Amino acid sequence: MSEGGSHRARTDGRSTGTRAGDGTGAPDAGPAAAGTAAPTDGAPAGGARADLRVLGRLLRPHTGALAVAGVLGLANAAAALAQPLLVREVIGSIEAASSVLTPAVWLVVALVVAAVLSGIQSYVLQRTGEAVVLRTRRRLVDRLLRLPVAELDRRSSGDLISRVGADTTLLRSVVTSGLVDLASGVVIIVGALVAMAVVDPLLLGVTVTAVVVGMLGALLVVRRVRSASLAAQTAVGVMTAGVDRSLGGVRTIRAAGAEERESETVGASATGAFVAGLRLARLQAVLGPVASIAVQGAFLAVLGVGGVRVASGQVTVGDLVAFVLLLFLLVQPLAQGISAFAAIQTGLGALARIEEVLALPEESGADVVRVRGALGHAPVEVRLEGVSFSYPDPDSADGLGAPVLVGTTFTAPAGRRTAIVGPSGAGKSTVLALVERFYDTDAGAVVVGGHDVRDLDRRELRAATAYVEQDAPALAGTIRDNLLLGRPSADDDELRAVLAQVNLSDLLLRGDRGLDTQVGDDGILLSGGQRQRLAIARALLARPALLLLDEPTSSLDARNEQALADAVAAIGPDTTVLVIAHRLSTVVDADRIVVMDGGAVVAEGTHRELVDSSPLYRDLAARQLLV
Repeated sequence: MSEGGSHRARTDGRSTGTRAGDGTGAPDAGPAAAGTAAPTDGAPAGGARADLRVLGRLLRPHTGALAVAGVLGLANAAAALAQPLLVREVIGSIEAASSVLTPAVWLVVALVVAAVLSGIQSYVLQRTGEAVVLRTRRRLVDRLLRLPVAELDRRSSGDLISRVGADTTLLRSVVTSGLVDLASGVVIIVGALVAMAVVDPLLLGVTVTAVVVGMLGALLVVRRVRSASLAAQTAVGVMTAGVDRSLGGVRTIRAAGAEERESETVGASATGAFVAGLRLARLQAVLGPVASIAVQGAFLAVLGVGGVRVASGQVTVGDLVAFVLLLFLLVQPLAQGISAFAAIQTGLGALARIEEVLALPEESGADVVRVRGALGHAPVEVRLEGVSFSYPDPDSADGLGAPVLVGTTFTAPAGRRTAIVGPSGAGKSTVLALVERFYDTDAGAVVVGGHDVRDLDRRELRAATAYVEQDAPALAGTIRDNLLLGRPSADDDELRAVLAQVNLSDLLLRGDRGLDTQVGDDGILLSGGQRQRLAIARALLARPALLLLDEPTSSLDARNEQALADAVAAIGPDTTVLVIAHRLSTVVDADRIVVMDGGAVVAEGTHRELVDSSPLYRDLAARQLLV
């Protein structure tokens, strides 16, 4: 197994409280495995729940817009309730052979006003719904970018993307067809019932009996919608994670001829989403017939009883028509209310998944910062003092995997270049991860600039540090975007100069866009060596006090390797350099070389000293023809 066993979280009493779980491969490992799939039992992974109070906090910044929509809804309800009564006036005027102009004009006015108010309310609600989605997405993205690295390791990126995309979209329906529809629907229902009681109390009793029986059946179904919706959304997250994994490794998959197997794997998760979606669809499909039975039953009962009462002269034709129109008004908000309640349940399911992420502590949120302003731009000494570290393993008896570092101790002097060498799995990349505070130690301390890194503010530590990862990622965008990531104030001359330092000026000659040349998704338009040099240029541009390089020349040819060596040497005593290398030719002139094996330091010294004193180093050097 590669170094560290698996790239997972670790916590101690002073750490950020990260969690153990499945994750991707550790530093020094091969291609990362897919992240842990989200649970598919319908419950959020973290047990988060969302209720109307949580929803209320989400909508609180938009109370003004919702209030406007509510007022418009009330005015619309009043205009709608007036229409049946005005129809009755028109019919009464016709029966009395009097002028119908006045009630007819008022009826048209009521129709127009109701239509205009409905359109304005719809726009206000749609705009508010979009604002809710926007704000929630921004909060989610901000939290995801600030989560502990170990927390991100144990989660599937595809599932997290699904929460930002699909789950937040479902919140829109809570606003557009949820709470406000319920509120305005209640007003229409109450107003219609009052008007019905005035027109004919007996017909009102018939209507209420028929509707209540049907609605009770519908509500029994609606109660099950939230859990079904949550299960469906979770299944979609698992499917999205599978697609993200496959697309991320599409070249490897094709080279291995594994397209069909991968398609079946992702297809299986798509089938899971299909099954969960069908369960939700069945519940939603039941609502329509149940509501229809209630409505049709009410209409048939009203027409039957009302016809008898008209025939007996107990009510007039105008009264019956007005009552039927009021029944239409009553039925519409009842149906909307059921749909709105279902939308709220669906939205609460989505909100539970969103809240699970928002409830996770930010990486720096749990820190106790004891020292501030300790690091500046001056080079700093780095010491590891008896450091031990293991990645968690939920399958082991004590919850920990095999030790990655065991009592590791060494010093990287300030302003000097210190190399860490050793066989794969020796713990080299984990050392850099601990210096960057992606994880905290089990025992011992990592000391930077004379201070335990756990006493420092993470932002301050990383502002003084530049880190080039082993796979040297390039972000989608332009060359300029990638270079400015660590130092956004740099001007174009500085960007061109640092590209020249790493022998990458030819990249600007590809077309006529220069620094605005696109690098593609994950830097796919660049070669591996170009991505690596671009990452190193980004680090050099930041002018760090501490430069961490993890296998910086693994993809470089001899000419570019020498250009990199010259660039690192040029920063001289202004920066402490801690570099991991398998190719010893790049570090034979380092000020100090630390040899690691099995998670411990087995030798230290210069190249010449180690050739004479360390069998392991001498063997590594001999294999690379350096002795």
